[in-house]
Amino acid sequence: MTASRSTAAALPAGLVGRKVAGYRLESEIGRGGMAVVYRAKDLRLGRTVAVKLLAPELARNEVFRRRFMHESEAAAAIDHPHIIPVFEAGEHEGILYLAMRYVEGGDLRTLMNRDGPLPVERAARLALQIASALDAAHGRGLVHRDVKPGNVLVAAGTDSEHPEHLYLADFGLTKKSLSLSGLTSVGQIVGTLDYAAPEQISGRALDGRCDQYGLGCVVFEMLAGTPPFRRESDLALLWAHLNEQPPVLREHRPDLSPAVEAVVARALAKTPDERYADCLQFVAELRASAIPAPWAGAGPPTQVVPVPDRGVAPVPEPPAWAAPVVHPAPRD
Repeated sequence: MTASRSTAAALPAGLVGRKVAGYRLESEIGRGGMAVVYRAKDLRLGRTVAVKLLAPELARNEVFRRRFMHESEAAAAIDHPHIIPVFEAGEHEGILYLAMRYVEGGDLRTLMNRDGPLPVERAARLALQIASALDAAHGRGLVHRDVKPGNVLVAAGTDSEHPEHLYLADFGLTKKSLSLSGLTSVGQIVGTLDYAAPEQISGRALDGRCDQYGLGCVVFEMLAGTPPFRRESDLALLWAHLNEQPPVLREHRPDLSPAVEAVVARALAKTPDERYADCLQFVAELRASAIPAPWAGAGPPTQVVPVPDRGVAPVPEPPAWAAPVVHPAPRD
């Protein structure tokens, strides 16, 4: 089996300063197995954009060509505040390109390396934005298949209560659940192994719960500072995702409650049917589990039984034995 770890040597290089379909490439900002991303200037509108170019060698491969064009159509069709907007896609002089919003601020990997491990409340707030984007894609029959910190871009938020605004990026590995089969060869895994769902590894049919597993791995890493599984080889990592239970989260973070651990463990269930119905339900349970009960650590709450209102009853006179005793003052 192979993952999407194709050598980056085949990707375009030395293109800074070149014009591609109305965009002037200014600097390289990202490079992966299938594409390279540039910060570019839109010469028609004067705005800064991100331009993703597919390696020419892959563009000549019809399978990769179809995958890239599907990315364009899938991403551009979704209008969602947490999915990176796509402006244009096409081909220029044998190079397939995709122009999208440029997000300045890095990605979730950078944030986690800087601030992690994160408090559960912050991790849940970030995961909520990713979950919202994923469920929107799933509603259109799309499965991302490569949910990882590097595919979540982080922009400045609107205020102190929303300090980060996340964008889910790189729909180059999406797939309509019941169509466009054949985009990958038999035995090939599309996605990053640290976050790959068991059904993705075994080649079974995929739906949105595959992305929920990936999000569960990301949440685990936000809380623990490490992905659920770390192994010396890809083969051992594949085996772990397929057969081993995720490690105990509280061994990394003893301050977390058992409820938080249980929620994350369910999102990482080996069988999709054992996970949550969708990503938003997973995050909702995570947020609820992070709120301690008001009586936590003090035993069960005291039950208050209301007394029926029967009107104001007259106050009875006290019996003689309960009457106050008045001692007469002594006479001179």
